[in-house]
Amino acid sequence: MLPDIDKLLELQIADKEIRRLRDEVAALPKRVAVIEQKLAGTKAHLEKARTAAKGDEANRKKFEANIKDLQGKISKYRDQSLDVKTNEQYKAILSEIQFAEQEIRLNEDRILEVMVNVETREKDVKAAEAELKAETAEIEKEKEEARKVTAEDQKKLAEWNAKRDGLRHGISEDILRHYERVAKFRGTGLAEARDHKCMGCQVMLRPQTYNEVRNGEKVMVCESCQRIYYYDPEHEVKPEQEVVTVTGRKRARPKADAPQAWFYRPDYGEEGEVLLAFINSDGSSTRRIYELHTGRQVGGVLLREGAYRLAFPEDLTDAALRLNGHWEEKEIDEWGSEIPSNALDLLHKDLLAIRREHKASHKQSAPPAEQPAVH
Repeated sequence: MLPDIDKLLELQIADKEIRRLRDEVAALPKRVAVIEQKLAGTKAHLEKARTAAKGDEANRKKFEANIKDLQGKISKYRDQSLDVKTNEQYKAILSEIQFAEQEIRLNEDRILEVMVNVETREKDVKAAEAELKAETAEIEKEKEEARKVTAEDQKKLAEWNAKRDGLRHGISEDILRHYERVAKFRGTGLAEARDHKCMGCQVMLRPQTYNEVRNGEKVMVCESCQRIYYYDPEHEVKPEQEVVTVTGRKRARPKADAPQAWFYRPDYGEEGEVLLAFINSDGSSTRRIYELHTGRQVGGVLLREGAYRLAFPEDLTDAALRLNGHWEEKEIDEWGSEIPSNALDLLHKDLLAIRREHKASHKQSAPPAEQPAVH
């Protein structure tokens, strides 16, 4: 293997780890913001309970003041009744006294209602205070853990950046520039040439091109995806292995009515080659999109009514190939934004098996164009 290619392989490992650490560091402030939002909600609940308790106390005092004012009026009316001259005047004063006594009873009833509410409010306040105390302790623990993870990631990031800088200095400027330009748009700047095929974009290589890559005398580039080829003899498919693959037991077919389905699409808009994951559940279905080579998720999870074949007909074109694959939806959610390497390898192997079957049944297919070299 050429020294530049050997160093590029190490550089690609460093780039992948740097990207992972940067994503993790960028995600931590969002996680802390969610934690803070949760705590703010608990504080708001406590403040609402305290405000309600204060409101009850204010109402109680208002009703007590009303009763005191009414009692003063009654005393005043009774004093006035001693000086009245006619029955009509006496009846009018007596009516005012009765009305005031009725208002006193109403205010006393309101005070009793408030007293009942006060007990409930006090319980709500104590419960909210206890919840806030417990949640504050837990959230501070989570924030401290997030800070530790961030500090550790930043330390690792500095180490990987230093290693990356060292690797870049030992690579030809032209080759490095090409690698970084392709990696920027495709996620990776290298692709393995294996079994007469570019493992980056799955384009077949002509025998002459494949032999030149294997010889390792010059840097070769895929005309389709522009990734720089490298060759690993450990992955060379032996003739007897090819016979077993083509003539041996046929590839297992996924069940047509399975609630989960994985598809390969070579032509998914600007994304190009992708993996589509569909899951049926409770009368609706979800769709997830992943980059074929990196396994990184593209966009979010889309939910529609109906089974996936009816809900996402535009995705199931003639170019879509059904793959073997099944994982619990909870496990898929835990993957986050990237398919783990073991699951991605299984999907890639099944896609390779499909292509080999296709190759065996279409031996007369025209070979693709020669791949160019970077000088």
